[in-house]
Amino acid sequence: MSIDKETARRAAHLARIAVAEEDLDHLATELSNILGFMEQLAEVDVDGVEPMTSVTPMRLKRRTDVVTDGNMQDKILSNAPDAREGFFAVPKVVE
Repeated sequence: MSIDKETARRAAHLARIAVAEEDLDHLATELSNILGFMEQLAEVDVDGVEPMTSVTPMRLKRRTDVVTDGNMQDKILSNAPDAREGFFAVPKVVE
């Protein structure tokens, strides 16, 4: 896909980027190169490839799923500057 100068001008305007008139040709070329690369990526067969969260193999540390001390609502709410009906009360910020 090829981006022309007018499309580059419109993209810059929509992105609220000030681009000088003499730089629009270079911007159009760069945007065309980016879209060309994206088209190449779309052609890659990724069937059967699992998504990665990182490029390095790593395992997240997991704690054992055990019941811990609970039912401390009164103790926790004693630290709150304002607690009502068993919940933290916060000031209204939106009218």
